[in-house]
Amino acid sequence: MVCHEEALASKQCFGTCFLHSGLPLLLLLSFPPCLLLAQNFNTSVLILQGIEMLSLGSFKTGGILLAGLFVYDIFWVFFTPVMVSVAKSFDAPIKLLFPTADAARPFSMLGLGDIVIPGIFVALALRFDVSRNIKNRYFNSAFLGYTAGMTVTIVVMNWFQAAQPALLYIVPGVTGFVAVHSLWNGEVKPVRPLTSFQPRLG
Repeated sequence: MVCHEEALASKQCFGTCFLHSGLPLLLLLSFPPCLLLAQNFNTSVLILQGIEMLSLGSFKTGGILLAGLFVYDIFWVFFTPVMVSVAKSFDAPIKLLFPTADAARPFSMLGLGDIVIPGIFVALALRFDVSRNIKNRYFNSAFLGYTAGMTVTIVVMNWFQAAQPALLYIVPGVTGFVAVHSLWNGEVKPVRPLTSFQPRLG
């Protein structure tokens, strides 16, 4: 469809042109794989923005936050159906979806909070490394702990074929790896202070 330059100023013609030009994209997104990719992309953008915009002042603050959410996640997943039912029924970029080979359970879900909250703790570890001019020591430990926790979550979820509170495994992984690392290096006191870390210049 072609709109003449004079008529393009009208809202009616503009809307018609928009609908026609966007029709291929709408048809493309009507297929389930494309919808899955679009939702995961939007969720990933929110995850990156959340980790970038939120920050913790110390490992102590992060530990308290993760401990509280550890209990929260266990309660709402194991003792009530609310968390699982909301995650399944609410179509919004609040979760990452992963296809499975199980027809009865076609998707595995990972909630936004299971990535963002531990993610800001991992980002704190990186800031701490930068502030002490050390090369990704605590960051590597925190990231390895997150990876280990997520691996255990996936194994347990597939073993029991039931929803699992990811923070049940991720929180001990992230905080445990950082704690063991600091104990091993004898750096418990430098890690604990309730202060914001600023990079050392020069």
